[in-house]
Amino acid sequence: MQFQYKIYSPETIKTTIQLPASKSISNRALILNALSLSSAPIENLSDCDDTKVLIDAFNSDSNIFDIKAAGTAMRFLTAFLAGMEGEWIIKGTERMHQRPIHPLVETLSALGADIEYLEKEGFPPLKIKGKKLKGGEVYLSGNISSQFISALLMVAPLMEKGLIMHIEKEVVSKPYIDLTMGMMSQCGVHAKWEGNSISVKPQRYKAVDMVVESDWTAASYWYEIVSLLPGSEIKLIGVSKESMQGDSNVANLFNDLGVTTEYTSDGIIIRSQKKKTKKFFHNFINEPDLAQTFAATCCFKNVPFLFSGIQSLKIKETDRVQALINELKKLGYILIENEIGMLEWDGERCTPEKEPAIDTYDDHRMAMSFAPGAITNQSIIINNPDVVYKSYPKFWEDLKHAGFVIEERK
Repeated sequence: MQFQYKIYSPETIKTTIQLPASKSISNRALILNALSLSSAPIENLSDCDDTKVLIDAFNSDSNIFDIKAAGTAMRFLTAFLAGMEGEWIIKGTERMHQRPIHPLVETLSALGADIEYLEKEGFPPLKIKGKKLKGGEVYLSGNISSQFISALLMVAPLMEKGLIMHIEKEVVSKPYIDLTMGMMSQCGVHAKWEGNSISVKPQRYKAVDMVVESDWTAASYWYEIVSLLPGSEIKLIGVSKESMQGDSNVANLFNDLGVTTEYTSDGIIIRSQKKKTKKFFHNFINEPDLAQTFAATCCFKNVPFLFSGIQSLKIKETDRVQALINELKKLGYILIENEIGMLEWDGERCTPEKEPAIDTYDDHRMAMSFAPGAITNQSIIINNPDVVYKSYPKFWEDLKHAGFVIEERK
């Protein structure tokens, strides 16, 4: 029998939670710190698995990097190493070797990189012969992972000719690209985004002191808890209204699902209210990492929904759309994927399993978005709960601090 947690909810919650540092900002900060040749430590770096593999890579004496299940690290390091003198091998988990990387590799190759697929064409692991990249003009589809575009942006100033990216179609996760450009600007490098083109001239990064803010995506699970548990109030430390993180929009979106947000000098206070929309509609093109939280919340609150803009979820840690369909069905909810990029629940129910155990598919967000289901389902069982280490290592400790009871089962 696999390792499980069985989770029971408190009757109400009034607590304070120190949110984890942002994984997205931490990973960009590590790359930019290396490109600027800074020796200054980065304050409040995330201690999650995805960031640790990047730290390990930069501290390693080896030319072989195992980034495990960290998609961001795979994309960022591929671009970084392509421009660094030496011969490198970068690999990951079995699932990572199933996640396509050819759009990034092909673009880097067009800019002068020397990259070879070691197994299946178009997928990791990769062999990289690093050298100074020529740069130039490239064309990219906007519906690829924003991490590909961010990876190229960060190394662009070091290219001989700089870089001009012409982006076709609607851009997925645009706020993450804005975040990258904002952090580059803090390090003295400026990129220009006009129309469908982003241009970066050859420039030098300057070393700056970096402080990583807390993670708005992690905040979403506490919004879900407050939405499901009347009378609750939680203070979340470390996030701000002025954040560059696109997922800060969670504060606006949860207003329709019964949560108010008060901004304070050191974070936010979220409180439950009775307001509840009849049906929840949203295009998650800018916040795909919030989709699982909202799918679970809407089902647990009995609010039908229609999501669009979630096509990138199919190439994450797992096919997150199919995972949501599978696991919510165990709890009695029938979701429909009408077409790629869309997911709907019209209120249709089926008989739930007697004691369902939620599979997590090596995906941290499956575990964290389903855990609050303990509130409306009397209890909930989560399989392989350790997956949360990918982005929020103290999640289960924080749940206990808030009053949840967690039983270990093996």
